[in-house]
Amino acid sequence: MSSDCIFCKIVAGSIPAKRVYEDELCLCFADLNPQAPTHLLVIPKVHIASLAEAEPAQSSLLGHLLTKSAEIARAAGLDGGYRVILNTGPDGGQTVDHLHLHLLGGRHMTWPPG
Repeated sequence: MSSDCIFCKIVAGSIPAKRVYEDELCLCFADLNPQAPTHLLVIPKVHIASLAEAEPAQSSLLGHLLTKSAEIARAAGLDGGYRVILNTGPDGGQTVDHLHLHLLGGRHMTWPPG
């Protein structure tokens, strides 16, 4: 845990969030600034600043985040498809320094994204 990380504070329960899913490794909650009808964030409970900071020993955790994202998408009824985005670093659009996956759905996604 990082004491100054907003997502670590959400995991700890000191900042409220609309929790959608939680297990021992990850937490999923609604994004406060949704970019699609369904916009959820899937985060590891352990603090990892970004994908660039992930260690090989965390491979199974990263796989868990992806498979849980698919499970959450099914539960949310995103049968027509969805997008999972993992922004890394300032040039990649990462604004919170805690690894997180954006799960977006409920509308047609265009390409390129931006």
